[in-house]
Amino acid sequence: MKKYTVAIMGLGVRGRIHVHGLLGNPERFLLVGLCDIDQGAMDKVVQEFHLEDVPQFLDVEEMLETVRPEVFVFVTYPDMRLNMIELGIKYGVKAVSLEKPMAESLQEAKKMVDLCREHRIKAVVCHQQKYLSQFQRMKEEIDAGVIGNIRKIHVETQAWFSQLGTHYVDYTLWINHGYRAKWVAGHIHGPATLVDSHPAPDYLLGTMELENGVRAYIECGYLSEAHNPPEFSSSDNRLTVYGTDGYMYAETDGFWGACTKETDGRFVTGKDPGWRNHQQVPIQTPYYTEFYDWLEDDKKVHSCNIETAYHGFEILEGMCISALDNVRVDLPITDLTYRPVLERMKKELPPCGTTLRKLYDGKTPRKERD
Repeated sequence: MKKYTVAIMGLGVRGRIHVHGLLGNPERFLLVGLCDIDQGAMDKVVQEFHLEDVPQFLDVEEMLETVRPEVFVFVTYPDMRLNMIELGIKYGVKAVSLEKPMAESLQEAKKMVDLCREHRIKAVVCHQQKYLSQFQRMKEEIDAGVIGNIRKIHVETQAWFSQLGTHYVDYTLWINHGYRAKWVAGHIHGPATLVDSHPAPDYLLGTMELENGVRAYIECGYLSEAHNPPEFSSSDNRLTVYGTDGYMYAETDGFWGACTKETDGRFVTGKDPGWRNHQQVPIQTPYYTEFYDWLEDDKKVHSCNIETAYHGFEILEGMCISALDNVRVDLPITDLTYRPVLERMKKELPPCGTTLRKLYDGKTPRKERD
């Protein structure tokens, strides 16, 4: 069984989880390089995972040039990811794993996709919450027909769309068998979170029609319905799938509900371990197991592949364009010569009378859990 060499850049909270996932596949991956600009962060990872024998670097290019990994994992802010892809190409990597959102503009994201395609690099974007048990079970049961044919999908996230919305657009495509969006329409408002490291409007409301006729509705930001106590607003979300014979929902924090043929029309709910127990529920491990399978077999395309992630980015960008220009946006977006949407939003979105602190300090009234 071939073992792929891996180097990782970025060893903060998310980087540590990637290390955990890679080490959960010891027969598939071998860590050969660790890098962070903060030696203290690197020291913590080395101590926690007993990686004293793995070479350490403070400069990512020095690491890539020295260890020449086959797989390059980088856990950086969105504005650095195109540069990381270019560095990976320079040093001959075969595959990359990166965080979401892919970039800060669709133009940059398209360059990333094109570069990976041109250099035959397999790339995955970390929409990892789909590996939680409640989502995996919901997917299996929907595929088995317990709610009949999918008719409608509703996404709600308290966090703005570049934080959790990008995840849930991906899960919408995944749960609906990969059918793409034909068109989108959207509303956005509020500039407070445009200054975040993962910039987006304070609130987005969008709709789309998928190729199989399913309608999907996306709400991201502080006006979305809350389902958790205020202190959990950063991970407060819900994916609800409606079918001809019932419906099901699942949330990151483990809550789920269903009304299906199997429940005889009764509404039942439950709780799985959820995201907050990710150290005990190693969802990053199956993410990397699936990556290995794709590296070994071109036909086993990863469910988090960069082409699908790009389409999810395109959907959200299209909704922003729709809001700014008061038009329906048909997909795919083929002409990318327009002014970057983030730049437009920073200039064109007026204040909405509420500060970032008031929105997300947990003091805004929230509906209690159902």
